[in-house]
Amino acid sequence: MIVMETGEQSLRRLADAVSLGVLARWVPRDEIDTAVTVTGKKARRKDGKLPPHVMVYFTMAMALFADEDYEQVLARLTETLASWPDCWDTAWEAPGSGGITQARQRLGSEPMRQLFTQVAVPVADMLTPGAFLGTWRLVAIDGMEWDVPDSNENAEVFGYAGSGDKRSAFPKVRVVALSECGSHAYLAAAIGGVGTGKGSGEQSLARRLWSELDEDMLLIADRGFYSFGDWRQAAATGAQLLWRVKADLRLPILEKLPDGSYLSVLVNPDIQGRGREALVEAARTGNDLDSDQAALVRVVEYTIPNRKPGDGKGEGELICLITTIVDLRDGPAATLAEIYHQRWEHETGNDQLKTHLRGPGRVLRSKKPDLVLAELYGYLLTHYALSALICEAATEAQIDPDRVKFTRTVRKVRSRADGTADFSP
Repeated sequence: MIVMETGEQSLRRLADAVSLGVLARWVPRDEIDTAVTVTGKKARRKDGKLPPHVMVYFTMAMALFADEDYEQVLARLTETLASWPDCWDTAWEAPGSGGITQARQRLGSEPMRQLFTQVAVPVADMLTPGAFLGTWRLVAIDGMEWDVPDSNENAEVFGYAGSGDKRSAFPKVRVVALSECGSHAYLAAAIGGVGTGKGSGEQSLARRLWSELDEDMLLIADRGFYSFGDWRQAAATGAQLLWRVKADLRLPILEKLPDGSYLSVLVNPDIQGRGREALVEAARTGNDLDSDQAALVRVVEYTIPNRKPGDGKGEGELICLITTIVDLRDGPAATLAEIYHQRWEHETGNDQLKTHLRGPGRVLRSKKPDLVLAELYGYLLTHYALSALICEAATEAQIDPDRVKFTRTVRKVRSRADGTADFSP
């Protein structure tokens, strides 16, 4: 007896079959369903052509195929289904750009944000070259900006960089992200506008990420992120910190160490005069410090020759690092100086995301702020999946993930995006 499928059953099967191939391995359907349920975005109609989980994969595909329009992206997801037995309903027609836009609006940004929170976990292991210092996982924090369409809604929510003649041509979104140095995978992100006042700067956005740290991490940050309050909050998570600070930060020498580093104390800048002197003396004599008032640190200083002309004598640029790793046996000064430059792995990740996925100078597609957020999380999820794929393959081959070309991986995944996810990287 042959049982024929109804049109509704065929539509459901078609929607279930749509996937991003290998990317679906790192962003699996069950995680999408959980995110959709948690955010209350379940499909209202069982026979809908574009249910929520399909639109999640579609949003990721927008990042993977940034040069193509909505209809072309959707075709990438569905084109192979016509050759699958009993899976194609000839009555099904792909929605046009208007229908796709409506489906994106129904989904919104919250399921994408929730999904990123669920799946973006560290992917490097102890065998991944360049991923750890001892047992501490190397992570970095930094920011980047994205141009978005010049709509009234985007301009009001995100604002422009600069003002007057120096105002940016498009509204901009600022993304501050935490990434794993070994794999370049983003682990957490905070998103805001660039011209929306209080709470939109890199430091303000970074404060939303301190809770993502844990005690097995070593966080590397550039000097733009330091303040006493931020240092205290980040250190309170139990993570180790290695941050560059400005050369004029007051760092009294408490004890010089054999590797050329020295112990010092950070003092709350609200405390001055004799109160400050008392805290410095307490740190010097080994007394306990109130974390709201002061913190013991180790300082590593070195000069990069010819980085800056300085006073014209070619003295180079002074790099001043402070760290919670006060025992030099856990990280000699030379090792920490080398580790600090792993921060550039985050810059590499930013370049991969903005240049090789999005395309240099490209403006995002979305004209409404909520869709901008969804689009950005689609980029972050797609980059995460690609980074995880590269890291796994490199670790298995016992090579540094940096040796696997990101652009080549993107080309390969694009060519297989509409195929099965069940193959080894």
